[in-house]
Amino acid sequence: MPTNKSSGLILTSSAFKEGGNIPREYTCDGENKSIPLEIAGVPSGTASFVLTLEDPDVPSGTFDHWILYDIPAETRSIAEEMPKTTATTGIPGKNSAGTTEYVGPCPPTGTHRYIFTLYALDSKLSLPPASAKSDVLQAAQGHVIGEARLMGRYGRL
Repeated sequence: MPTNKSSGLILTSSAFKEGGNIPREYTCDGENKSIPLEIAGVPSGTASFVLTLEDPDVPSGTFDHWILYDIPAETRSIAEEMPKTTATTGIPGKNSAGTTEYVGPCPPTGTHRYIFTLYALDSKLSLPPASAKSDVLQAAQGHVIGEARLMGRYGRL
């Protein structure tokens, strides 16, 4: 998806630093609660955000852990432990587990990377709830005015 990398959009978390280890409480081995995120450097003209969380290290391909879209443009943080059944910020998309909930890191063995990607869009997507990530990203094409990533790691023996 084409993006404007020079937009200045920044995505951080108080739970871990870029490239650091994701604390157990946010994983399937802990409380499996969603990770707190902070948004800064929002590009002018932002009408909404899309957020994805994926594990690109799954042997069978990327596993989508979390998808939120039509996140309001004024959003500057996404709270820890969002409700599992409904999103309070944005519309939840369908993850690879077939649900619309946050699914915490849960690698079968070894250490995997977990990549949060935040897209700033110049419009809302107005897709139905539980849309697949592929549909969300297709609808966002041509509307991305900024992109930010945050990568954390989690491992199991």
